[in-house]
Amino acid sequence: MDRKQCCVKLSVQPSRGLMDEKFIVLVQNVFPGFQLTLHALYKCEDGHSWEAFAHYTASAIGTVNISEDPSLGGTYSGVEPMGLLWSLRPVPGSKPWLRMRKMNVQTPMEVTISVYPGYQTEGFLDQVPLAGVVVERWYMAPGVRRIPVTEAGLTATLFLPPGPGPFPGLLDLWGGGGKLVEYRSALLASHGFASLALDYLTAKVTIETGKMVDNQYFERAYKVLEQHPQILSSRIAIIGLSLGTSITLKMAVYSQVAKLRCVVCISGSHVQPVDGSVEQIMSFFNKNAEKTRFNNENHMICRDLLLPIPTDPSLKVDVGQLQCPLLLVVGEDDQNWPTHESAMDIKEMMERAGNSHLLTLLSYPDTGHLIEPPFTPFAKASSFRAVSSRQKLVALWGGETAAHSRAQEDAWRKTLVFLRANLYGGVNTGIASFSNL
Repeated sequence: MDRKQCCVKLSVQPSRGLMDEKFIVLVQNVFPGFQLTLHALYKCEDGHSWEAFAHYTASAIGTVNISEDPSLGGTYSGVEPMGLLWSLRPVPGSKPWLRMRKMNVQTPMEVTISVYPGYQTEGFLDQVPLAGVVVERWYMAPGVRRIPVTEAGLTATLFLPPGPGPFPGLLDLWGGGGKLVEYRSALLASHGFASLALDYLTAKVTIETGKMVDNQYFERAYKVLEQHPQILSSRIAIIGLSLGTSITLKMAVYSQVAKLRCVVCISGSHVQPVDGSVEQIMSFFNKNAEKTRFNNENHMICRDLLLPIPTDPSLKVDVGQLQCPLLLVVGEDDQNWPTHESAMDIKEMMERAGNSHLLTLLSYPDTGHLIEPPFTPFAKASSFRAVSSRQKLVALWGGETAAHSRAQEDAWRKTLVFLRANLYGGVNTGIASFSNL
């Protein structure tokens, strides 16, 4: 091998940063026009390995900067500074229909980025790269505190930003898969919001009694935030995804306990029996199980379960009564929930009621159901075990890789702006910036 190729220099800056922070990948000291492959490898906590790769041609001065130079092929193409993360996919031979989720937020996601000669598509682990760098991606910024919460019968984790506070509070609700999912809350705390990740489908009380939680469970979670000495009791919001949006909208409109400053609803609907508990909401969905469809790969499509959008007022949250700002985030190719149709109906209801000034709607073409924090690898379909049935199926979420990934980045940035505007209200709080950890 040529001596110059032996001295290839690869740098990633910052090499340690937050999950939603962009990095710059720079290859130097190769010949002009040199063809190379950049490869990213990540080994998940569950033992599965994921990879992404892209083909580049060095510039006239012997460099490749992926923030400026186009990928000519691989798992993504074009100028995509973060393509090596969002296009990660299971390595060949992996178990099918995996979805990457970081369950231990107290350790970083460690990604190995390497340079290989020529345009390659496989066999990376059988070769010695020209250069390699390990990059750390964190959900928890330095100083963020992770506090398990069991009081009031809750199964939850509170993430507090660094410093004495007081901070605005967020209740963080995920969807129908259950479990205590912490990574979004950890990242929100890294941006200055005290965030309570709440398990409401597989909570300890449910496992012990066999009974699903009642609506008061969520109000008790709100109270934990409201009464915390480091949380601003008058500046609390809820963020929900999928089934979590059903709870979010119900609380925002009907709860006498929760006085919310704003709400964020991602990939959900207002359609539900408005007087119902979580169990009754899920029973209502399951009642329409015959509307479930399967594509030619036998992937489950659930979006029709709530269609057509009902006209019966007892079967949808009366968003016309909403008194706080609402951010709706919608993927127009959502195959799991009728989020686009629901958003159109919500908009119409609020316009009729005269409170549409409270609505901000972000709607993204070619975007599926799982709209996650930026640079989360895209999953068009994945194995899913619904809490209600315990049956394991492959759910079709929808979306196209590049468009969905761009939507995640845009929606997250606008969500943070929305939360800052409504929870901090333009006050300069001195919240630290955690770039270059």
